[in-house]
Amino acid sequence: MTPPRFFGYGSLVNAATHDFPGVRPATLAGWRRVWVHTALRPVAYLSVERHDGAGIEGLMAEVPDGDWVALDARERAYDKHPVAVHLTACGSPAEAQVYAVPTRHAAHPDTRHPVLLSYIDVVVQGYLRLFGEAGADRFFATTAGWDIPVLDDRAAPRYPRHQALAPAERAFVDDRLAATPAEVVRALP
Repeated sequence: MTPPRFFGYGSLVNAATHDFPGVRPATLAGWRRVWVHTALRPVAYLSVERHDGAGIEGLMAEVPDGDWVALDARERAYDKHPVAVHLTACGSPAEAQVYAVPTRHAAHPDTRHPVLLSYIDVVVQGYLRLFGEAGADRFFATTAGWDIPVLDDRAAPRYPRHQALAPAERAFVDDRLAATPAEVVRALP
């Protein structure tokens, strides 16, 4: 019997932030990534929403013994949705669960609820390691809502699963982020 699986499209793409087995690159059609804030969290994160014609790359991994407790706790502001993904290596379909912030709780990030740069660093590092620079560029291109405030917390990371970036990874994030309409701020108003 195949173990249950999830599709990660944000920080879960960075395998250094978890120890779920069976990690494989995959794509999810009919959904797009979007930046959202929810009253259930103090800062903004990525979510996904259904969107005709869209598609995103990410990571599929197994949930051993169907024990969703730890992953559900990590994704506590999200609901799970069953989806069909396609494995990148062979194109085969696979069933998985994807986490999405419910639309009734979602709002656009604002200066009181910014996106943490340490979170973006983790996400982009995951895409660089799994898909290379071209895949990380596709992450930026297929994520909606880049008109966001980004709190530069690198000196004292607030994201609980932050990772150290190599100089080339940091330069990549800074370069690509500068090409978006995001506004990087050093402190909250």
